[in-house]
Amino acid sequence: METSFTPIQALFGGSLIGIAAVALMALHGRVAGMTGILTGVILPKGDWGWRIAFLLGAVAAPVVILLLKGQSLPLQAEIPTSAIIMGGLLVGFGVTFGGGCTSGHGVCGIARLSPRSIAATLTFMVTTFVTVFAVRHVMGEF
Repeated sequence: METSFTPIQALFGGSLIGIAAVALMALHGRVAGMTGILTGVILPKGDWGWRIAFLLGAVAAPVVILLLKGQSLPLQAEIPTSAIIMGGLLVGFGVTFGGGCTSGHGVCGIARLSPRSIAATLTFMVTTFVTVFAVRHVMGEF
């Protein structure tokens, strides 16, 4: 599977994520962890409005690109749907027991120099490297 690196788009997207995380912390005193935000919508905690607005903004971006460019973002998965579902379940399991997701720990936690978040992010990254290596080079899949 070939991947392409787009540094300008990555810098722009990363900057937008950083701005959103800082704004959410400054305006609401909340960490921009997508899992926690989504959980607060599913199991309302009384601060439902900003959570819905944040999620709608995240989902609306591809629609805006479609309207501006007249074309959708390319979406292709060269792996079976069952593998995607299994991966999603494993991520959900990890998020539950890891006390947060990559956006909460990786973007916000590291910025706050949280030792717990630094350890969690290192764990995410090492696990990802090992998994990709095993699936692509040891098992010879995908």
